[in-house]
Amino acid sequence: MSDDLIAAKGLSKRFWERKTMTQMSQDEWEALCDGCGKCCLNKLEDEDSGEVVLTNIACRLLDDSTCRCAQYDIRHQFVPECIVLMPRNIPEHLYWMPQTCAYRLVHEGRPLEDWHPLISGRADSVHAAGVSVKDKTVPEFEIDEDDWEEHVIEEPL
Repeated sequence: MSDDLIAAKGLSKRFWERKTMTQMSQDEWEALCDGCGKCCLNKLEDEDSGEVVLTNIACRLLDDSTCRCAQYDIRHQFVPECIVLMPRNIPEHLYWMPQTCAYRLVHEGRPLEDWHPLISGRADSVHAAGVSVKDKTVPEFEIDEDDWEEHVIEEPL
């Protein structure tokens, strides 16, 4: 199997259609992530309406070329506010989750997108489809927080 194919060893076929989120193994849960990187973008929330918009300003740990966290296992040492998605907390985070997020789609009973690596069999399909933030972000330490509104992007990408 080439490096760009999803290693499905140990994962049952289309497990997300047959299992609830709480029944998934840790490997299955992690495999749901499509690798788009959108959850690692800084967001702005309107205090009055509660509306949340994405910016192209990436968390300091996001590797823009891979859309992966550079320190995933120890990210809370650097970004204590980083949210760990779990089956039990998905409902409270739906308001900010990207529209194409597999965790959101599965929670809402909708199918995964054709470009999702679990469907396509290719880890890079999310990038090829143009729905990831690969090479589209600026690091948060380069932008003054007062200027974040100038970096709002439309979702879906």
